Amino acid sequence: MAADRVPPGRLRRRLTIAFVLVAGVSAGVLAGGSYLLLRQARLDASVQQAAADARYQLVLAGQFRPLTDQRRAELLRSFEASGRHVLLVDRDDVRSSNPAFAPPLGPELRTTVAAGELGYERSAPSARPRLLVVGGRIPGSDSELYAVTVEEELLADLDQLRTALLGGWALVVLTAAGVGHTLARRTLEPVGRASRAARAVAEGLLATRLPVRGRDEFSAWAASFNEMAEALEAKIEALSRAQARERRFTADVAHELRTPVTALVAAASLLRDHTDQLPGDARRAAELLVADVVRLRRLVEDLMEISRLDAGQEPLQVRPVDPLALLHALVAARGWRDRVAVAGDPTPLRTDPRRLERVLANLVGNAVQHGGGEIRATVDTDGPDVLFDVTDHGPGIPATHLPRLFDRFYKVDPARSGRGSGLGLAIAHENARLLGGRLSVRSEPGLGTRFRLALPAAGPPGFDEPAARPPGDDDGPPDEAAAGPPRDDGHPAVADRPASTTAREEAR
Repeated sequence: MAADRVPPGRLRRRLTIAFVLVAGVSAGVLAGGSYLLLRQARLDASVQQAAADARYQLVLAGQFRPLTDQRRAELLRSFEASGRHVLLVDRDDVRSSNPAFAPPLGPELRTTVAAGELGYERSAPSARPRLLVVGGRIPGSDSELYAVTVEEELLADLDQLRTALLGGWALVVLTAAGVGHTLARRTLEPVGRASRAARAVAEGLLATRLPVRGRDEFSAWAASFNEMAEALEAKIEALSRAQARERRFTADVAHELRTPVTALVAAASLLRDHTDQLPGDARRAAELLVADVVRLRRLVEDLMEISRLDAGQEPLQVRPVDPLALLHALVAARGWRDRVAVAGDPTPLRTDPRRLERVLANLVGNAVQHGGGEIRATVDTDGPDVLFDVTDHGPGIPATHLPRLFDRFYKVDPARSGRGSGLGLAIAHENARLLGGRLSVRSEPGLGTRFRLALPAAGPPGFDEPAARPPGDDDGPPDEAAAGPPRDDGHPAVADRPASTTAREEAR
């Protein structure tokens, strides 16, 4: 989940951006709408004023009829003298009172005026100066009069208004960014504290608490978090105490049982040597007794090993190992050559051979005891890891049992209470962890089961080489008795070896 963690500040940036967008869009719509409405109103007012002025000028121009050349000139001089710029058009003859304000007349305007109506048009936006032309026909004449109004001042005012609105919009956006950032930081500060507190609790700092300030929702949240942390701390402490008691009880039981079980094993060995002299019924009872003593010894050994693993009293003896040769020797020593096919290539590996054999003996033994079809034990490499795969074609394990398969005392079939302790895979899992490896299982009902042990080829991470021991003190690879017989792991249809064989091997 660490890969999916949102970087700090991203939510704050999102809130700030959202605040800026809302404020910017609102202010932009308001400013833009206001500018467009005001611009249109000013332009319409300019047209209305120019139209009223053009009507008045048309009335004045009607007094100069008939429009001879002399009167046209007088008419143009009188308009220019009064500060008005006009165009006098008689068919194709166009005369201007001021050539600097004589824009070309568009065909639409000429058509409108020719129809006896009052028309207007504005010069192109790129033209300078910007002019408004309003024209009409002079009453009682075929001549046309066009009044020219300069709109440079009006357009300059509109440009200033647009600039002011843009500046105001930018100021609103900047203010919104500052306010949004401040509000987001203050609003999300309790969230950040809660996130840091949750991370601290996840790292094991159970005494972490959040400050409760005020009476808002975040304060209620902080109070609820503190209550949860207190309850979690209390439960974990209770579980830790219960686990410590359980470990002490297991160690004490195993220690107390070790001496009487050793005496029982010796007596069972003596009884086994004389079973041939007993009657039939007594012989069968003696064989069952010997087998039960062997299973009791196995349980005590498992409990002792679990206790040592819990106490961290199992030092590693790491050395170079040939995993393929060790696997071949393991299968041969236990008489599994006719059931187990070993394959793979020699590969370098540094590990504790006794613990490795302990894990492999458990996995291969389980496959032999309850697997079906071909059983394969292979050695392979995957980058820096050495892989051990033990595959069988037995009935498989239901998916509901796989998550708890490595739990202590867990059995898939609780009815098989007399076969194994249910500690075998738990011990194998702990040994794999000590070796720096991973033990996993994949199984499908009816298709078989595959256990995989992945070990680092370079040795357990962080392992410190022990001091050199005197010559001759190096332990060789453990034999079958040292590694112990395969442990029951709760796999379906687990069966111990025949009682007579088990008794002869374990009672020695």
